[in-house]
This record gives sequence, C-alpha cells and structure tokens, in this order.
Amino acid sequence: MLRVFPAAHEAEDQAGHIAPDCLAQAGWIDLHNPTEEEIRLVSQETGQSIPSRQALEEIENSSRLRLHEETLYLSMPLVSRSSEEPVIGPLGMVVNRERLITIRFQEAQVFDRLHEALAARQAGGSSGFRLMVALIEALVDRLADVLEMTATDIDRVSGTIFRESRQTSRRPARADRMLQASLRRIGQLGDRLGKIRDTLLGVGRIVPYVITNAQDWLSDTLTARLESLKADIASLNDYENHLNMKLNFLLDATLGFINIEQSGIVKVLTIVSVAGIPPVLIAGIYGMNFKLMPELDWHYGYPMSLGLMVLSILLTIAWFRIRGWF
Repeated sequence: MLRVFPAAHEAEDQAGHIAPDCLAQAGWIDLHNPTEEEIRLVSQETGQSIPSRQALEEIENSSRLRLHEETLYLSMPLVSRSSEEPVIGPLGMVVNRERLITIRFQEAQVFDRLHEALAARQAGGSSGFRLMVALIEALVDRLADVLEMTATDIDRVSGTIFRESRQTSRRPARADRMLQASLRRIGQLGDRLGKIRDTLLGVGRIVPYVITNAQDWLSDTLTARLESLKADIASLNDYENHLNMKLNFLLDATLGFINIEQSGIVKVLTIVSVAGIPPVLIAGIYGMNFKLMPELDWHYGYPMSLGLMVLSILLTIAWFRIRGWF
C-alpha cells in the first residue's frame, strides 16, 4: 500500500491509485508492504533508491545507518501488535531535506495516528527531517505506552503469584495450574520486552547518528528535539532494564514455588512410605507359619497385632512431626 503526505485525493484515479506526479511533491511517502511496481514508481519519481526487505533486515550497523549524497538511509526493528501477540519487522527510512520515505511490512497504529495528526495540523510544508523527527517522537511515545502497559501486566502477574500461592497452598492441583499459567504469562511478557528492547536499540542508534551526520541540515529546534529524544530513549532503556530484572525475579520466584510444591509432594510420599514399613513388618512377623508361636493360641492375639500396627504408624508420624516435616 502506498500513502503520501500531504494527502492529495484529487490526484487519485478512480481505482484509488496516486498519480505519479504527486509523488515528486510529497513530503512523506509511506510504503506499507509495497509491491515491486510501487517501489519502482517511487524510486523513479523521487530519484531515491528504495532498499529491499532483505537489506532492511541486515543487522550490521553500517548497513542500518548510512549517508549517501545528502540522503540518510536508516533502518531499525519495529515492534507492533498483530492480533494478541506483538510482532517485529524491519522499518526503513530514506530521508533528506525534501522528503521522508518509510518502508515497513506490518501494521502499526503509530503511523496511522501520525498521518491523522499531521493532516489535522495541515503541516504541508514540513521537510523530510522534520517529518522524521515527528515520526521518531511518535515511536518513542508509543514505546513508553507499551512499557507502561507491560509494567501493569507484570504487577498483575506478581500479585497472582504471591497472593494466590498462599490461598492455594492446600490445593496442590489448583496451585499447579496457577503456577503453570503464571509461567506462560512470564514467558509472553519476556518475549514482549525482548522485542521492545530491539526497537529501543534501533531507535537509540538512529538519533545520535542523525545528530552527528545531518547537523548541517537540522535547525536548532530539530537538534534540541533530537537531544530530548536521546534522553527519553536512555530513560526508557533504564526502565526496560528495571522491568526485565523484575520479570527475572518473578521467574525465579515461580520456579521456586514449583520446586516447593514438588518437594511437598515428595515429602508426603516419604512420610507415607516410611509410616507403612512398621505395620508391614509386624504383619510379616505374625504371618509366618511357625508351629511354636505363643500369640497364635492367645485370645487377644489378633487385636494386639492390629494395635501394634496402628501404634507403629502413629509413632512414625509423631517422629516426623517432632522433626518438623509438617
């Protein structure tokens, strides 16, 4: 899909396709899952080389950040939400003084909202660098919102682990289900934080690179906004590290509770098996078919053997109780 800013609906044909001459005048061209024809058309009308998805997915710093003939070619991982789970994909930016070209391959609400905000302000005379700074600001704001939502989710998981673990301590089956669900949720949150970290790392590299290599084309206002963005990104990185440490603590706590539950089961089995040994021994002794066994002809022999079995069980359990096993 191809979108331009400022929007020029009068330049669209009946099929909704944007006229080629409109591309050369656009300040922002947004390529979302572009076709080969759209890439060829934009490249032809703007005179800029449009990187492929394979080129945008390169992880070398020299491939993600480069300057060529007064045009910056930037790329970074972009995390976005697809259905219930976040996904990550490459985001490319081709920016110079005239225009900004973005290339992406997944839905991202931040782009739609920025298009609407720019259209509402009717900022038609924006330069490519001004639009790029506005886009990075929107991305950083969105990452901050996602981190806040992640912090709320982590607090909810923490409450589940430490509150419900006490309530379900006498219901092992329920406790197992709760701990398994918490473990899965911790894994999902860890995956989300990892993708946010990749995006923060990407945008954290772009901002200082632009400040250093595009200072001749940046106004004092844009430079100040970029410096503010650099500070915001640093604070978000610190906050993400804090959330990651908290998530690791919850992971360790969950695994610790699971180990405690397993130890409790082993402890019960141990008590039961040890308590069963003395009565089995007594039953074995009085089950032997020796001719000379005084208790065989005793009227109270059978009740006595049963009493010995019960007494041996109670003494064994009392011993475990004294030792503090339960």
